[in-house]
Amino acid sequence: MDRAPNEIEALIAQVARLPGLGPRSARRLVLHLIQRRDQSLRPLLAALDRVAQSAQTCKTCGNISTLPVCEICINPKRATAEICVVEDVADLWAMERGGIFGGRYHVLGGTLSALDAVGPEDLRIPELVARVQAEGAREVILALAATVDGQTTAHYIADALAGLDVQVTALAQGVPMGGELDYLDDGTIGAALRARQAV
Repeated sequence: MDRAPNEIEALIAQVARLPGLGPRSARRLVLHLIQRRDQSLRPLLAALDRVAQSAQTCKTCGNISTLPVCEICINPKRATAEICVVEDVADLWAMERGGIFGGRYHVLGGTLSALDAVGPEDLRIPELVARVQAEGAREVILALAATVDGQTTAHYIADALAGLDVQVTALAQGVPMGGELDYLDDGTIGAALRARQAV
């Protein structure tokens, strides 16, 4: 009978499954946490437990928050006339890092993809159309990746909003073909947002 891995090896294996970390990085991270358990490990465990108990998806935009409606959506200083559409929460956070956009967001939860069998019904596109109508948005900014799936999704959304009195724009210069928002610097995102164009 195979011997089960000990608790530390099991922890390393779990950490290695996180994005951006491999087995060697995970081993170094776990060793660091164990050696500094009072300063690092215990506070991390407490923070993880709090987030596990309280994190939820914002009912309005799809952001991750500890409230039913996120801080961005309830902020009265955010412009309600502009909705920036992003693929996922990481893209929303990338846009917020720059502090340039003062409107609100809508997280789709992915992009259309024939290869992965992701259709319009799998994304939050109907919710976007309903928000545009309910909130009286004047502009929808499509901040989607410059990939085939991202552009296909952008065109689908533009068609879905065509009957409404709303301008549909997309990020322009600064976002390279194949580029994803989460990997771009703040200046590039800012330049692309300022130079957006009609779809």
